[in-house]
Amino acid sequence: MNVLKLTALAASVVFTLAISGWAQTPPVAATQPLDQAEKRAVVDKAGELLTANYVFPDRAAEAKAKIDAALAAGDYDSITAPDAFAVRLTADLQSVAHDKHMRVFPPPPSSQPPVGAARAPTSQRMYAGFVRVDRLKGNIGYIKLQNFPDPAGPFATTANQALADLAGTDALIIDMRDNGGGSPDGVAYLCSFFFDPKTPVHINSFINRKSGTSEFSTHDFYTRPVPASYLGKPVYLLTSGRTFSGGEEFVYDLKVQKRARLIGDTTGGGANPGGTRSLNSRFAIFIPNGRAVNPITNTNWEGTGVTPDTAVDEKFAFQATMREIAARDPAKYAALRAQIVSQSAEEPFVEASLLKFRDQPQPGGEAAVRKLFTGLASGNPDYSQMTGETAKAIKDGISRFQPDMNKAGETTSVKFVGVGPGGRDNYELSTATFVVRFAIYLAPDGKIESLAFSPPRPVAP
Repeated sequence: MNVLKLTALAASVVFTLAISGWAQTPPVAATQPLDQAEKRAVVDKAGELLTANYVFPDRAAEAKAKIDAALAAGDYDSITAPDAFAVRLTADLQSVAHDKHMRVFPPPPSSQPPVGAARAPTSQRMYAGFVRVDRLKGNIGYIKLQNFPDPAGPFATTANQALADLAGTDALIIDMRDNGGGSPDGVAYLCSFFFDPKTPVHINSFINRKSGTSEFSTHDFYTRPVPASYLGKPVYLLTSGRTFSGGEEFVYDLKVQKRARLIGDTTGGGANPGGTRSLNSRFAIFIPNGRAVNPITNTNWEGTGVTPDTAVDEKFAFQATMREIAARDPAKYAALRAQIVSQSAEEPFVEASLLKFRDQPQPGGEAAVRKLFTGLASGNPDYSQMTGETAKAIKDGISRFQPDMNKAGETTSVKFVGVGPGGRDNYELSTATFVVRFAIYLAPDGKIESLAFSPPRPVAP
């Protein structure tokens, strides 16, 4: 809630490796068995980070005591596999905190691509969080949304086009059954299409703990002006137990504002935002440092999930929604009724697939990557070539990664390797001995608007 992806980093920039910072120590082989010293170090670090950051300090103390006691009692002595240790720590922490976001896991190896980088093809291609934008038979709009990227970058552009393309439909279905969360700013942006653009609507707040203190701050989220609106027409949201975090916030926000009907299964029940922090070179922990507070209900969906208005097995949520739409005007949808009875999937109803995927790089991307790398390595990047949030994030992190970038040496080549599912262009920058992966998206004025990159990775002999 990638996080809601709730991330502690600035909105549009993600730095990868050790998740929350730039690794300074050589990684331990992922398959190397755990010894007692490493288990003790991981437990100690987890307790320290929980104590300083978890949104509920009293539960943090209880969770720390739980894993400390388990370690002392020898409960972890027989565990030597990193994955098994992560699973057991997560279970012990959640048994006390009862927080579905809190978990320990082995971070991805540094050889993996940065967030947003190209991945192996899947059965459903994704662009900027969107999997489908379709016009269905009966003049019904359909959107399948996998996650919520930050609106700074391709998400806002894609959402604008999707709602413009579907503005003339008579009803809209948004399929949230596989939406695992993302940026709260992205949630607020998409919500904005369903309210009067002249009047900002307060849709959610997060109460966040200031690290290392007992002080809290509040971040309110409001709708904002968007290029198109979808007012005065019914909106249906399909839900499942996989709908989680930021995906749940979206359906919860629209439900309590009485702006959409929910059809499907109760959602997963994770409402506390936070960020991922490194425990050592092969373990990380997600710690929620905030909690959602809806301005209408004064509570959230943590532990309970969001209850649909019409509860059905999620596999039949689309079919049930089509039945409800048809029931609103039986004469208009008479020709569809037989097909609705026999079909539970959306594909047979698609008249036009409107989502546009991009395969070619944005003009200027390669030059921007070259210039950015040179600036990062020198410690003096050209901030005028970045949007405000991106520039701030780079400034805040430059001291962590500049030394490693500098050691990588001079650029020998930059290769475009595809457009990632997040909508950013992926590049591999090579030096004589290292490879650095970048995922980048340029604003219309050519400035870097959204960015991810990995640390330099040694070239295999």
